[in-house]
Amino acid sequence: MRIVVQRVRQASVSIGGELHSSIDCGIMVLVGIETGDTDDDVRWLADKTVALRIFDDTDGVMNRSIADTGGQVLAVSQFTLMASTRKGNRPSYIRAARPDDGRRLYDLYCTMLTERLGTPVATGVFGADMQVALVNDGPVTIIIDSRLRE
Repeated sequence: MRIVVQRVRQASVSIGGELHSSIDCGIMVLVGIETGDTDDDVRWLADKTVALRIFDDTDGVMNRSIADTGGQVLAVSQFTLMASTRKGNRPSYIRAARPDDGRRLYDLYCTMLTERLGTPVATGVFGADMQVALVNDGPVTIIIDSRLRE
């Protein structure tokens, strides 16, 4: 499982020209699920997401987490994070989880974030053609892979 965490001033998801969800200051997380990912991968990433210290403290040092700041979270499923460009120029998505598995693990990730933060997580719609807009703050963008555990 791979996520891209972006510290944002605002972010939103629209589908078919209609606003689906939006947040103000917080993080937007792109979520990619790979074949073979498990509930343990989801749990590890949910814990990491909530504890990741990417917000400034009073001294201007990134020393506070989303849990510390009370910021909002927008989580968007994105199977293209599993793209392989090893052969040629057309990405292969063969490593991406099958839709039923991907949807279940994405939903579980969102549920775990909500439980850990004590506030609802804004989401996209799994499998939908979404338009995502954001204002990256910093910019701060971090990629975390549950298989690497770093």
